[in-house]
Amino acid sequence: MISHVHVGVTDFDRAFAFYSHVMDALGFPLKFCDRERPWAGWMPTAAARPLFLIGRPQDGEGAAPGNGQMVALLAPSRAAVDDCHRRALSGGGRDEGSPGLRKHYHRDYYGAYFRDPDGNKICVCCHDPE
Repeated sequence: MISHVHVGVTDFDRAFAFYSHVMDALGFPLKFCDRERPWAGWMPTAAARPLFLIGRPQDGEGAAPGNGQMVALLAPSRAAVDDCHRRALSGGGRDEGSPGLRKHYHRDYYGAYFRDPDGNKICVCCHDPE
């Protein structure tokens, strides 16, 4: 259903360092990085899509997070959720919800929430039973 998601950033180098750390915890390899444009993208290991992209907004205006917008990244395990959340916070992210079960979504939903250095809200979650 999803081809790609693009998250606007204000400081590409800072965002690239942040998301490289986060994507490594989830096992998503870097597909490309073009510092001159600037933008970068990560993808799942077993497929070419969906892509998770970061970069400056196309209109040249400053990047700003949207109210009510969030990107949720699928983690391969609950341990990966924990690791990703820890890496996000140690890399300059802001906590928006510690790792844990969220049974109001479904009985096996294990997720964590944080904001990147630009304020974009990111979720990492695993839907599998323990």
